[in-house]
Amino acid sequence: MKTLLTSAIFICLSLLVLSCNTERKIELFNGQDLDNWNIIVDSEDGEPKDLFYVEDGVLNTIGQPFGYIRTRESYSNYTLHLEWRWTGEPSNSGVLINVQGKEMIFPHCIECQLMDGKAGDIVLMGKGAAITIKDSTYMVSSEQNRYLVIPKFEESSEKPAGEWNSYKITSKDGNLEVIVNGVLQNIASDMSLTEGNIALQSEGAPLQFRNIYLQPL
Repeated sequence: MKTLLTSAIFICLSLLVLSCNTERKIELFNGQDLDNWNIIVDSEDGEPKDLFYVEDGVLNTIGQPFGYIRTRESYSNYTLHLEWRWTGEPSNSGVLINVQGKEMIFPHCIECQLMDGKAGDIVLMGKGAAITIKDSTYMVSSEQNRYLVIPKFEESSEKPAGEWNSYKITSKDGNLEVIVNGVLQNIASDMSLTEGNIALQSEGAPLQFRNIYLQPL
């Protein structure tokens, strides 16, 4: 009887935890529209409305011109989940986290790379962006050289074009963990940027995203 009671309590607690986690889940993309996002693109290159669109519950980008779609809300201390796939020849893109400042084409942020074969690389973007990885500190020291790439730990864990990949990106108290298809590809600390918007890039080729959500920590 005691064993049955203990099991029942455990099941109830598990269901309660699962319920709380579900309630704390923040859907960034509802599969229907882009009402909670802003599209940023160089006005000389094209119209923002042409760059990203929703079809069959999936977020699409045509890849040209360069730009990105950016959440209207700012976030800190979260795990970001998303899936992506290339619909044709793979090219370049990125997941921008803790985005700061004005809506420029390549904003001040930390990028988790989506370039083909490079998913899991970290890119520091903008003067002052800094991070520590494996006891080495990296920092962008000027706007003239405002990009710094830190390679991923393992060989590419990406799937072939046409198949869905998953990203799990955790940003908490200045620490960063990047997981691609279940493989830990980067882990860092002392991020100079700990909160901000989240953005997805258009940077070269058609790309799809789905299941984009946050779990606050």
